[in-house]
Amino acid sequence: MIKLLLVEDDANLSYIIRGGLEDMIGGYEVTTASDGEEGLRIWREQRPDVIVSDIEMPVMDGYEMVKRIRETDGDTPIVFTSGRVSPKDVVKGYELGVNNYIKKPFLADELDAHIGALLKMKQGKGARNESEVYRIGDDYFFDAPHAVLKQASGASKTLTEREAKLLQMLCEKKNEVVKREAILAKLWDTKDDYFASRSLDVFVARLRKLLAEDEKVQIKTVKGVGLSLADSGS
Repeated sequence: MIKLLLVEDDANLSYIIRGGLEDMIGGYEVTTASDGEEGLRIWREQRPDVIVSDIEMPVMDGYEMVKRIRETDGDTPIVFTSGRVSPKDVVKGYELGVNNYIKKPFLADELDAHIGALLKMKQGKGARNESEVYRIGDDYFFDAPHAVLKQASGASKTLTEREAKLLQMLCEKKNEVVKREAILAKLWDTKDDYFASRSLDVFVARLRKLLAEDEKVQIKTVKGVGLSLADSGS
């Protein structure tokens, strides 16, 4: 049974979503919170398998809650449910570490499909070969099975699921071009969705920032084709 934390300030909507998920075969164990502050507390206490959260809420909004969770937890899948799906809102969510968006209103079956896809991605990470550790430049080691980027100085950063999968795709084809369409198809299950394409740009910018201390490493954009992890280090 999947342990799910639902953070939603609309009591009626929360009741409907919870009931729909709990009635499914295999089911969900759903815990609810009415704002981000309560959601943060429950996440610390219960460590759910997945978090589904609204954005606009009293006390603490979804953005702030996700920001605090991602300071120490880059692994738990998080889905935003909101009527706010402008490019600006979507990009902000992905920058903070949200894994997916689902627009309100939606059916429980639709949410279940999104959650199922995210959990399969997470399980795939756990099944990786533990030897998949990549040297990047002179300063970095990327431990793909554990989604951790380590520096020679000893500092480390836990990546989100998509950050890790994107970096691994680039590491596997180091100094070669990985087609943008292939990345979108694998990590977003689409080739041309506008929001997926924009969110890919956000993830690339985040990885560039993480690798910025080594001048021998650069994630290059090959216009009209894709991305390349250029590495002139050892």
